[in-house]
Amino acid sequence: MLAYQVVELQQRIQIKEVTLDEQHTKLYEVQNHLRDLASEHSVLQKSVAEVQTRNRLLKQEYDSLLEQHQNTERTYRQEKLRSSEILENMILPKQQAAVRMNHRNEKRVRAREASLHKELQMAASKNVNIIEESVNMSPPRPSSRPSSPKSDPSERLERSHGPLFRSASATSPRIISSIRGLFERKIRGKSVCRSEEDLYIPLGVCLVARVPTKAIFTMDAHELGINAVRFSTNSNLLATGGTDRVIKLWGIEAGTLQNRGTLDGSNEGITSIEFDPTGTRILAASYDKSALFWRLEDSVPKVTLTGHSRKVTAARFKYSQRQVVTGSADRTVKIWDLQRAACIQTIEVLSFCSDVVCSEYLIISSHYDRKIRFWDSRAGTCTQEVPLQGRVTSLDLCPNHRQLLSCSRDDILQLVDLRKSNDRVAFRAEGFKCGSDSTKAIFSPDGSFLAAGSADGAVYIWNVNTGNLEKRLPDMHRASISAVAWSLSGEYVVSVDKSRRAVLWSDI
Repeated sequence: MLAYQVVELQQRIQIKEVTLDEQHTKLYEVQNHLRDLASEHSVLQKSVAEVQTRNRLLKQEYDSLLEQHQNTERTYRQEKLRSSEILENMILPKQQAAVRMNHRNEKRVRAREASLHKELQMAASKNVNIIEESVNMSPPRPSSRPSSPKSDPSERLERSHGPLFRSASATSPRIISSIRGLFERKIRGKSVCRSEEDLYIPLGVCLVARVPTKAIFTMDAHELGINAVRFSTNSNLLATGGTDRVIKLWGIEAGTLQNRGTLDGSNEGITSIEFDPTGTRILAASYDKSALFWRLEDSVPKVTLTGHSRKVTAARFKYSQRQVVTGSADRTVKIWDLQRAACIQTIEVLSFCSDVVCSEYLIISSHYDRKIRFWDSRAGTCTQEVPLQGRVTSLDLCPNHRQLLSCSRDDILQLVDLRKSNDRVAFRAEGFKCGSDSTKAIFSPDGSFLAAGSADGAVYIWNVNTGNLEKRLPDMHRASISAVAWSLSGEYVVSVDKSRRAVLWSDI
């Protein structure tokens, strides 16, 4: 019995051992699986850490981009608001200019109507012939009666233009149309296109220019700074152009400047002025990218020349008054036909053009790249370059067209002999300083002297023959002098500055 129990216990032990082995095997497998899982867990943890790091970087980048976007959007709104304000500021002056122009036109219309009414009253007060024939502006008819030098002016007018009146009533519309036709006939007689005005007429000659010694009159001539001044061939009339967008005409009476009228029509400041040889027409360059042409009897431009993309710095008549030459900051020189108000030639230059002078086929331009260029206008080609040491601000031709004067920012005036371009004379003076990129220097009308305004408010005059400083006119200006002009009679000099002041100089 005991042996049986031992055998049974051994069997049970064997079974337990088998079970234990199985459990050990399972435990080993589980441990291996656990190690695999732990390894996989470690890999996944690393992946999670990398993803979190990338997410943090992306979040930082997103926050940065969001901030940039907000700043850009804020800047965009500000710029949009600013552009709206700028647009309004640009439109407002044009609207104001249009209102001023309309107001001036209304004043001119009223003045003309008043003048016409006065003429009608004068005509109605005179004895006139009552003629029942139709009214027209017929040519003069031969008369069998001898003419009397003391005949009434109305009779002479009637003989020269034919009958003006159908009835003696001053309110007849036929009278108004007849007189208006006469006025229009007079205006048409002064058209730009008339052949007798196409060429220069002989000018007066200044035998001896007198060097001014004192200021005889001073005034604030414009509302803003003055950029240009020019005498007409009539030495008692001059024009000034300013940043206030108008040209003012002045007469010299008893040593003073008396206002003779205003020419408007420019949308921005005037940069240069030139009279034609008749002294009845004015050409001006403007900051509004155009050149404008007036007749003195009209306050609005007869012709406006547009085509430059930046400010026009200079405008000059050619020998044939049908054509005009302009220089601009857009690096072009243009030739215009006044009759058609159209550009007929564009010359591409290499630098900002500060001034031009011209003859029939020669154009000379000055530039900010310190060069003076000579152009053949027939071919549009540069025939010569003259280098200088400073940025060139202005040019002027001697009255005999044999010498060229330049002013530059190195505070030197250069005189170039056009017959021998290598022959040059430099004019300097202690204290003289070219005050701006548009400072003008000029010849005296007899070609014996040079004059230029300085940044110190004084006018300097040099003797061409000796090369020495002839006169320094004392400081009457409060700011840098922008331009000077010398009357054709040789007895007056006018200087203008950036602070609105004009000074009349003479030796009288």
